[in-house]
Amino acid sequence: MNPNAPKASQEVPDAPHWLSARAAEIFEQLVAIISGMGIASASDTAMLSMVASRLEEVEICTAMIEDAGRTFVSNVEMDDKGNIISRQIKGHPAVAQRSEAMRHAQSLLAEFGLSPAARSKVSATTPNEENPFGALG
Repeated sequence: MNPNAPKASQEVPDAPHWLSARAAEIFEQLVAIISGMGIASASDTAMLSMVASRLEEVEICTAMIEDAGRTFVSNVEMDDKGNIISRQIKGHPAVAQRSEAMRHAQSLLAEFGLSPAARSKVSATTPNEENPFGALG
């Protein structure tokens, strides 16, 4: 750990207004998880927003793939009788989009120690416990 690292804000992050409703839900779920780990900080709002957006994108792409399938038929050629003589089967664009969103989300989640391997590399600071009688001095 770097003893000269800047101190992160002690405030809990709030979802920015530009997140969609679903991404804001994911943001709040992530904040709850990292709060329990003792690493939640308003200083990380932008990173958490990116993770939430990418995880929402994974959900959207997954729904598209479930509806349309992983592939589609393109460039169908037919003869005079209506029989297919050639066609191309292509991968649905949402498959590649989801894969990229998953890779990016995994990378961002690791920054917060939200994978088994990454968790061992993240240091959490525990807040100083306040003495409830300290003000009575």
